[in-house]
Amino acid sequence: MSRVPGPPLDGLIDDLYCLEGVPPYPRLMLPAAPAPLLIVNLGAPFRIRAGTDVDAVEYADGCAVVTPTRAWEFGYPTPTRSVGVHVKPWGLAPFLPMPAAELCDRPATVEQIWGRPAADDLRQRLTSAHTPHEMLTVLEGELVRRLRVIDGLDLVREVSSAVAATGGTVPIGDIGVAAHVSSTYVAKRFKAVVGVTPKRLARGYRFSSTVLALDVTAPIDWAEVAAGAGYFDQAHFVREFREFTGLTPTRYTEVRRRFLRDHPGHVLDGWPLPAD
Repeated sequence: MSRVPGPPLDGLIDDLYCLEGVPPYPRLMLPAAPAPLLIVNLGAPFRIRAGTDVDAVEYADGCAVVTPTRAWEFGYPTPTRSVGVHVKPWGLAPFLPMPAAELCDRPATVEQIWGRPAADDLRQRLTSAHTPHEMLTVLEGELVRRLRVIDGLDLVREVSSAVAATGGTVPIGDIGVAAHVSSTYVAKRFKAVVGVTPKRLARGYRFSSTVLALDVTAPIDWAEVAAGAGYFDQAHFVREFREFTGLTPTRYTEVRRRFLRDHPGHVLDGWPLPAD
């Protein structure tokens, strides 16, 4: 189950969620997207292989993931149980003790961001909650308590929102001029708040908007898709596709169809991909 948080978190977080049960696959590949995550794990450890890591790393208490720059792999235990938040690109920074760029493609544990006593206390309170609704209320209260002021957050939110509204096609330089700040300052604040530069965030939005609009049940003209998304040529589009998903466009279609065939209507369908 999931729900949208109330103020002041609604400007930072898309939703809070509770996930419990048997995952559709032991390992899922998550394409790079402008969608940070904070997960508090309440079951057996899960495993993440992020960035250029060769081996997966075990996470017992959960993790914080800022905007990734490439596909990353998430291994669920069976069964799995966790609560978490789907965060807006700028929304994780007010809960982190370090600049977001330090976590780019390097997820942190809950202990690393909040300390061992706080992580243990939160997990205990979540485990003691009687219903998923109560669990999300506990998590929301913890986030409100930890909310802190971040320099440049309003600027980053304004620029990010403009990038999102255009699917990543807005000229970044135009936004800086309109905000009466230098592109250097914008990039610096983005690295601290989002973890990546505005241009990199725009690439993520452009790619995500393109791929999520695909109907994988029908034939796809990839040259037409690439041109419609504003890529210089199909080869450029294919290179970016591999970087963001770890797959070629053709293989991506096959894997997405597999998910639809194996688990029609599953809550996780739409973005994660089977990795095994």
